[in-house]
Amino acid sequence: MPFKAQWYRDKLAKKRQKGFRGYPVATIAFYGPDDKRASKVAVGIVRTENGDLAQLERWHTDTTDARSDPEITEAILRFLDQEGAKSVLATDRIIGCPHEEGIDYPEGQPCPNCPFWAHRDRWSGELVD
Repeated sequence: MPFKAQWYRDKLAKKRQKGFRGYPVATIAFYGPDDKRASKVAVGIVRTENGDLAQLERWHTDTTDARSDPEITEAILRFLDQEGAKSVLATDRIIGCPHEEGIDYPEGQPCPNCPFWAHRDRWSGELVD
């Protein structure tokens, strides 16, 4: 991995490892067609305790894994700095399909593009009935 890519990755990892340090809080979630490659990352900002989502940015990639893409990681870091995020919380796995229910496919239906997630719990990854 090139030096610059590793530097961005390490910087984001350090922010995540610090735990809760106050508000605003950034949440980072990864999505993909399966549990192997993240093709989308969503970063949300919550400014106050019990507050609503104030900002949301998404990045997509068709060729790399969003978790290790240096351009996406750099963009996430810039967004966190711009929003003044004091705490960064992130999922440790891909938590579902990158397509949005009600936008990319009908509400209540499985995504036709991501059969891997059709009968799977997005938090545990386990198959469900």
